Amino acid sequence: MAPPTFIVNLPPSGPGSQARKRNQVTRACNWCRVHRLKCDAEFPCNNCESKGLQCNNDRLSKSLTLPQAHREIEKLKNRVANLEVQLQNERAARPATPRLDTPSTADDSPGYSAADFGHSGSQKVWEGIQISTARSPNKTWYGASSLFFFIGGINRFLTTALKQTHSTRGMLPDSATMLLDGPAAAFDSDQTGQPVALTDDPIRGGESLTSMQEEYFLNLFWESYYPSCPILDECDFKEHYQSLWATSDKERKPSALVDIVLAVCMQYGMARQPGGRQALTAAARGNINDTDSTIAGRWHYRRCLTLLSGETESPTLSTLQVHILCSVYLCYAGFLNMSDNASALAVRTAFMLGMHIEPPQSMPRRERQLRIRVWWTLYALESNRCMKLGRPFTLHESTSSCTLPADDREIAGLSGSSFAPIGAHVTWLTWNLHRVKLLMVARKAYTSFYSKPPDRVTLGDAKPITKAMDAWLKNVPEALKTSRQGGIPFSTDRSPLQIEQFTPVWVQRERLLLELMYHNLCLNLYRSSICFTLAGAPVEITEHPASKCAAHAMALTNIIHQVLDMTSILNGWHEAFQWQWNAAMTLVGFVLAFPRSASTWAARITIDLSVSVFEHFGNSFAVAVNAATIMRDLIKKVDLLTEENLRKGNSTGPELMLPAPALTPNGSTNYETFMNSASSNPIMEWPLNLGGETTAEIGGILGHSIDISAETLTDIDWSNLNGSFFDQWAL
Repeated sequence: MAPPTFIVNLPPSGPGSQARKRNQVTRACNWCRVHRLKCDAEFPCNNCESKGLQCNNDRLSKSLTLPQAHREIEKLKNRVANLEVQLQNERAARPATPRLDTPSTADDSPGYSAADFGHSGSQKVWEGIQISTARSPNKTWYGASSLFFFIGGINRFLTTALKQTHSTRGMLPDSATMLLDGPAAAFDSDQTGQPVALTDDPIRGGESLTSMQEEYFLNLFWESYYPSCPILDECDFKEHYQSLWATSDKERKPSALVDIVLAVCMQYGMARQPGGRQALTAAARGNINDTDSTIAGRWHYRRCLTLLSGETESPTLSTLQVHILCSVYLCYAGFLNMSDNASALAVRTAFMLGMHIEPPQSMPRRERQLRIRVWWTLYALESNRCMKLGRPFTLHESTSSCTLPADDREIAGLSGSSFAPIGAHVTWLTWNLHRVKLLMVARKAYTSFYSKPPDRVTLGDAKPITKAMDAWLKNVPEALKTSRQGGIPFSTDRSPLQIEQFTPVWVQRERLLLELMYHNLCLNLYRSSICFTLAGAPVEITEHPASKCAAHAMALTNIIHQVLDMTSILNGWHEAFQWQWNAAMTLVGFVLAFPRSASTWAARITIDLSVSVFEHFGNSFAVAVNAATIMRDLIKKVDLLTEENLRKGNSTGPELMLPAPALTPNGSTNYETFMNSASSNPIMEWPLNLGGETTAEIGGILGHSIDISAETLTDIDWSNLNGSFFDQWAL
C-alpha cells in the first residue's frame, strides 16, 4: 500500500516572492474596534460612513509611543515660552509713570477697587468717586459718567499743576443740599437763625395756600412742564382737584398728587419772581434759607410724602405719578440721591401696576395712551438719572412690551389739552415722543460704551454713537426746531437764533429744551476724549473729538445766553441752569487739556459768557450766584496755566489763544462781538477719518508719552484719558 501524499504550499522564492504582512491598524475607530472589524484609519472610516454612523477615535490625540510623547512635550514647552515672551513685551510697552486721573488718596476723592465689583485685581474696571455732596460728612458714590467724577479729574490736575491743595467739594456750587439736611428736615428758621419746630400735624398746617394761589401755580404746570412730562390727564386732574373743594371754601382735602404738582410749580414760579437778588446774594455767601426758590413748596412736598406712605401696599396710577414728580422736584432742588431714590421707587411701583405690559385693547384709547406715556416718561427719567450719576439702571427696555406713545391729533385732543396743532403731523405730544427717542439712543450708546472694560475702548467705538445721534436728528420735524439767522438748527455753527415774536411761549420753550438736551448729550458723548496731562495731550489722538465736545458746549452756552438776554423763556428754569453748569465745567476741562488747540480761544471766551449766564440765573436762585463765583476763580487758574504753557512751549499745536473778550459796563461779554468772531472759527467734525498709517502711528505716540498709556499699539486706552464718557443729564 502506497504511503499518503502531502502537498505543501511553500512561499515563492526570489526577490519578489516574499509574503506580504497583514496591515495593522493601530488607530481603529471606536465602532470598528468594538465590533472587531477592519478599519481603514480614515476619518470618517469606510465602515462608519457606509452605515451612517458617527465616526470617532479617542486615541487619535494620544501619544502611543515614547518618541511621540517627547515630541508633544517639546511642542508644549515652546508654546509656553512664546506666550511668556509676548506677555513680557506687552508689559514693557506700558509706561510706569502714574496717571494724573488715577483716583487720589485724598480724603475727598477716593476711587473704588475691582474687588468692590467682584472682579479680580488684574481686570480693569470703570472708576468712580466718593464725595460728600451734602452737609453730612457721609460720602456717596458717583460713577465715571457723572459730572462729579470729571470735576474730580480737573481738581487733581490743578492740584498737581499748581502744587496747591484743592478740594473737589470746593468746586461744587453751594445749594440747599449743601447747607440743609433735606426737604424732610426743619428748613424753616426765624430771624435768629434757629430752626422753627414743625407743625404737629403735617397734613393740616399753616402753610397751605388759598384757592386763588393754588390756581395760579397749577396753571403754570400746563404752560411749562406738561408738554415735556405728559403723565397727567388734564381733564381728570382738574375734575379731581375740584372735588377736593366740595365740602369747604377755605380748605381743600389733602391730595398727594395735587401737593406735589403745587410743589414743582411753586419751585418754578418763585424762581421767576423778580426782586430777589439781595436775598440770593446773601445766600451765595452761605446763608441759604427758606427764601431759596429751589426748595420752595417743601411743605407741600413733605405733606405729599406723608399721604403717600399710606399707598405703598396698594399703589395706584396716581401713586406712580407722584413718585415721578417727586423725582423731578428733588432733582431741581439739588437733592440728587433723594431724586435717585424717588426714581427707583417709581420703577418698582410701575412694575407693581403692570405698566411695562402693553395695555389691553379693551381699555379706552385715552386711558391706554396715558399709561403708555407714563411708562416711557419714567423710562426716560430713570435712564437720564442713572447716566447722570453713573449708577446701574433699574429699568431695562427688554422687560417692556409697550409700544411708543402716539402723538396724533386724535389722542392729543383726547388727552384734554387745549393746545392747537403745531404743524403737519406735529402736536403738543410730539416733543415728548422725540425726547424719549433721543434718550433711548443716548442710553444705547452709553450701554455699548460701558459694557467694555476701560482698557478695551477704541476710537472706533464712538462712530456708532455719532451715526445713531445723526439718525435721530434726521427724523426731527422742522416744526420742533428753532430757526437760525443764516445757520442750521441743532448744529454747532453758533449762529444767532431766530426768536419768533408771535409764537406761544410753551412752543418756543419746548423747541429750545429739545435742542439744548441734544447738545448736552452730545458733549457728554465726546467728553471722554478730554484728558489731563502735564506735558500736553497728543493732538493727533484726542483733539478732534475733544473739539467736537467743546463745540457742543459752546453751542449750548450761546443759545442759553441769547435766550436769557433777549427773552424770558428760560427765566427760572432749573434744568437749563444744570445744563449750563455742565457745559461750563466741560469747557474748563477742555482749555486745561488743550491750551493750544484751534478751538481753545473760542472755548475760553465762552467760559466768560457762561459767567454772564450764571449771573442772569442768579436772579432766580442762589446756587447760580455761587456757580458764577466758582467759575471766576477757575478762570484765573485756567489763564495762569495757559500762559505758563504757552510761555514754555510745551505743546506742538498752533498758538491760537486770544485775549479775553472785552466786557460791557455791566460786566457781561458783548454777545454780538463774540458771535461775529466765533462764527469764523472752524469746527472739527466727527467721526475721525483714520487710515491705517495714522492708526499705526498712534502706538509710537503713546510709547513716547509719559502721561498716557495704551494696552496695544492699535487700541487707545481711553480710561487713561480720564474715563468719563457720559456726563450729567438733568432730567
